[in-house]
Amino acid sequence: MLVLQIFISFLKIGLFSFGGGYVMLPLIENEVIRANTWLNYPEFIDIIAIAEMTPGPIAINLATFVGFRIAGVPGALASTLGVVLPSFLIILIIAKFLQKFYKLPLVQAAFKGLRPAVIALISMAAITILQSTVTLEDLRSVFIALASFLLLSFTRINPILVIIAAGVTGIILY
Repeated sequence: MLVLQIFISFLKIGLFSFGGGYVMLPLIENEVIRANTWLNYPEFIDIIAIAEMTPGPIAINLATFVGFRIAGVPGALASTLGVVLPSFLIILIIAKFLQKFYKLPLVQAAFKGLRPAVIALISMAAITILQSTVTLEDLRSVFIALASFLLLSFTRINPILVIIAAGVTGIILY
């Protein structure tokens, strides 16, 4: 029964998430922490970190890790299938019909309306992660976050190197 509940939760997430994996973060957070209390915040943030560092789309990685944490391999399969199935079906439908209708003003207007909403969802995910991991009481986390942000913003350094450096810095500082 838990595996079916995981599948349905991630099916809802996959069905109502437009804009990619980062947009799904608030929805996944709501389902796994608030609605079902399968995970707590620190566990969720750790899973986000792992999903971000692992090759592949963050939404699928996150769903798989969360499902595995909740119910092992069956949970991982249920959450991954649930989060992917709506997108797969929608893409099939869109691929069939969008080319015919993409240039219509109504379709263009809908996309213009969706873009700001996607930005808002991504921003909320970033704020949620920031609030739960970087606190002024812990200046070490502020230092790591700020240094990582500055390196990624103002240099051409590979993000993988920043992740490795942050991990090494964490080992040293904590």
